[in-house]
Amino acid sequence: MERTFIIIKPDAVQRGLTGEIIKRFEQRGLRIIGMKFLRISRPLAEKHYAVHAERPFFASLVNYITSSPVVVIALEGTNAVAAARKTIGATKPQEAEAGTIRGDLALEIGRNLVHGSDSVENGQIEVANFFTEAELTSWPRNNDPWIFE
Repeated sequence: MERTFIIIKPDAVQRGLTGEIIKRFEQRGLRIIGMKFLRISRPLAEKHYAVHAERPFFASLVNYITSSPVVVIALEGTNAVAAARKTIGATKPQEAEAGTIRGDLALEIGRNLVHGSDSVENGQIEVANFFTEAELTSWPRNNDPWIFE
Protein backbone atom coordinates (compact mmCIF):
# COMPACT_ATOMS: atom_id res chain seq x y z
CA MET A 1 0.00 0.00 0.00
CA GLU A 2 1.21 3.47 -0.88
CA ARG A 3 1.28 6.25 1.73
CA THR A 4 0.71 9.96 1.34
CA PHE A 5 0.67 13.00 3.61
CA ILE A 6 -2.02 15.65 3.98
CA ILE A 7 -2.13 18.95 5.86
CA ILE A 8 -5.54 20.46 6.45
CA LYS A 9 -4.26 24.03 6.53
CA PRO A 10 -5.13 26.88 8.93
CA ASP A 11 -7.77 28.39 6.63
CA ALA A 12 -9.68 25.10 6.46
CA VAL A 13 -9.49 24.57 10.22
CA GLN A 14 -10.62 28.16 10.89
CA ARG A 15 -13.52 27.77 8.44
CA GLY A 16 -14.70 24.54 10.06
CA LEU A 17 -13.99 22.41 6.98
CA THR A 18 -11.88 19.73 8.69
CA GLY A 19 -14.63 17.11 8.80
CA GLU A 20 -15.70 17.75 5.20
CA ILE A 21 -12.12 17.38 3.97
CA ILE A 22 -11.46 14.17 5.94
CA LYS A 23 -14.78 12.78 4.68
CA ARG A 24 -13.73 13.27 1.05
CA PHE A 25 -10.53 11.25 1.50
CA GLU A 26 -12.38 8.48 3.32
CA GLN A 27 -15.15 8.40 0.73
CA ARG A 28 -12.50 8.08 -1.97
CA GLY A 29 -11.38 4.87 -0.26
CA LEU A 30 -8.15 6.08 1.33
CA ARG A 31 -7.48 4.74 4.82
CA ILE A 32 -6.34 7.01 7.66
CA ILE A 33 -3.32 5.48 9.38
CA GLY A 34 -2.29 8.54 11.42
CA MET A 35 -3.83 11.88 12.33
CA LYS A 36 -2.91 14.79 14.64
CA PHE A 37 -4.30 18.21 15.49
CA LEU A 38 -1.31 20.48 16.13
CA ARG A 39 0.36 23.81 15.69
CA ILE A 40 3.34 23.39 13.34
CA SER A 41 6.56 24.82 14.76
CA ARG A 42 8.58 27.28 12.70
CA PRO A 43 11.55 24.86 12.33
CA LEU A 44 9.25 22.06 11.14
CA ALA A 45 7.46 24.42 8.72
CA GLU A 46 10.81 25.58 7.30
CA LYS A 47 11.88 21.95 6.87
CA HIS A 48 8.58 21.03 5.23
CA TYR A 49 8.72 23.95 2.77
CA ALA A 50 12.53 23.90 2.28
CA VAL A 51 12.09 23.36 -1.48
CA HIS A 52 10.66 26.92 -1.61
CA ALA A 53 13.35 28.51 0.61
CA GLU A 54 14.74 30.73 -2.17
CA ARG A 55 11.33 31.86 -3.40
CA PRO A 56 9.98 35.29 -2.44
CA PHE A 57 6.85 33.78 -0.86
CA PHE A 58 8.74 31.42 1.51
CA ALA A 59 8.48 33.65 4.62
CA SER A 60 4.77 34.29 4.15
CA LEU A 61 4.18 30.56 3.54
CA VAL A 62 5.93 29.66 6.80
CA ASN A 63 4.13 32.44 8.68
CA TYR A 64 0.79 31.24 7.35
CA ILE A 65 1.21 27.52 8.10
CA THR A 66 2.37 28.30 11.67
CA SER A 67 -0.37 30.90 12.31
CA SER A 68 -3.08 28.54 13.53
CA PRO A 69 -3.63 24.84 14.24
CA VAL A 70 -3.70 22.32 11.41
CA VAL A 71 -4.64 18.67 11.05
CA VAL A 72 -1.95 16.39 9.63
CA ILE A 73 -2.96 13.04 8.20
CA ALA A 74 -1.11 10.00 6.90
CA LEU A 75 -3.21 8.11 4.36
CA GLU A 76 -2.73 4.70 2.83
CA GLY A 77 -4.17 3.06 -0.26
CA THR A 78 -3.57 1.93 -3.81
CA ASN A 79 -2.05 4.89 -5.71
CA ALA A 80 -2.65 7.01 -2.60
CA VAL A 81 -0.62 10.02 -3.81
CA ALA A 82 -2.44 10.33 -7.13
CA ALA A 83 -5.84 9.60 -5.57
CA ALA A 84 -5.33 12.24 -2.87
CA ARG A 85 -4.10 14.87 -5.34
CA LYS A 86 -7.07 14.25 -7.63
CA THR A 87 -9.39 14.60 -4.62
CA ILE A 88 -7.66 17.86 -3.61
CA GLY A 89 -7.71 19.47 -7.08
CA ALA A 90 -5.36 21.89 -8.84
CA THR A 91 -3.15 24.18 -6.72
CA LYS A 92 -4.90 27.26 -8.10
CA PRO A 93 -8.53 26.93 -6.96
CA GLN A 94 -9.86 28.71 -10.08
CA GLU A 95 -8.29 25.89 -12.14
CA ALA A 96 -9.52 23.09 -9.88
CA GLU A 97 -12.34 20.93 -11.16
CA ALA A 98 -15.76 21.02 -9.54
CA GLY A 99 -16.07 18.12 -7.13
CA THR A 100 -12.53 18.55 -5.79
CA ILE A 101 -11.80 20.07 -2.39
CA ARG A 102 -10.26 23.20 -3.87
CA GLY A 103 -12.73 23.42 -6.74
CA ASP A 104 -15.68 23.38 -4.36
CA LEU A 105 -14.34 25.18 -1.30
CA ALA A 106 -11.40 27.49 -2.13
CA LEU A 107 -10.98 30.80 -3.99
CA GLU A 108 -7.30 31.82 -3.73
CA ILE A 109 -3.97 30.02 -4.11
CA GLY A 110 -2.72 31.40 -0.77
CA ARG A 111 -5.76 29.96 0.98
CA ASN A 112 -6.18 26.66 -0.85
CA LEU A 113 -7.13 24.62 2.23
CA VAL A 114 -4.99 21.49 1.83
CA HIS A 115 -1.45 20.29 1.20
CA GLY A 116 -0.92 16.86 -0.34
CA SER A 117 2.32 15.05 -1.15
CA ASP A 118 3.33 15.42 -4.81
CA SER A 119 5.16 12.10 -5.14
CA VAL A 120 5.51 8.74 -3.44
CA GLU A 121 9.01 9.70 -2.27
CA ASN A 122 7.86 13.02 -0.80
CA GLY A 123 4.91 11.25 0.80
CA GLN A 124 7.31 8.96 2.66
CA ILE A 125 9.51 11.90 3.72
CA GLU A 126 6.58 14.08 4.82
CA VAL A 127 4.89 11.28 6.78
CA ALA A 128 8.20 10.63 8.56
CA ASN A 129 8.64 14.36 9.34
CA PHE A 130 5.30 14.52 11.17
CA PHE A 131 4.78 10.99 12.52
CA THR A 132 6.91 8.37 14.21
CA GLU A 133 6.36 4.82 12.99
CA ALA A 134 4.76 4.05 16.40
CA GLU A 135 2.10 6.73 15.68
CA LEU A 136 1.00 5.02 12.46
CA THR A 137 -1.47 2.16 12.43
CA SER A 138 -1.90 0.25 9.21
CA TRP A 139 -5.10 -1.72 9.60
CA PRO A 140 -7.49 -3.74 7.44
CA ARG A 141 -11.05 -2.49 7.02
CA ASN A 142 -13.88 -4.92 6.47
CA ASN A 143 -14.72 -3.15 3.20
CA ASP A 144 -11.14 -3.12 1.81
CA PRO A 145 -11.88 -5.98 -0.63
CA TRP A 146 -14.60 -3.78 -2.13
CA ILE A 147 -12.14 -0.89 -2.61
CA PHE A 148 -8.78 -2.55 -3.38
CA GLU A 149 -8.27 -5.43 -5.83
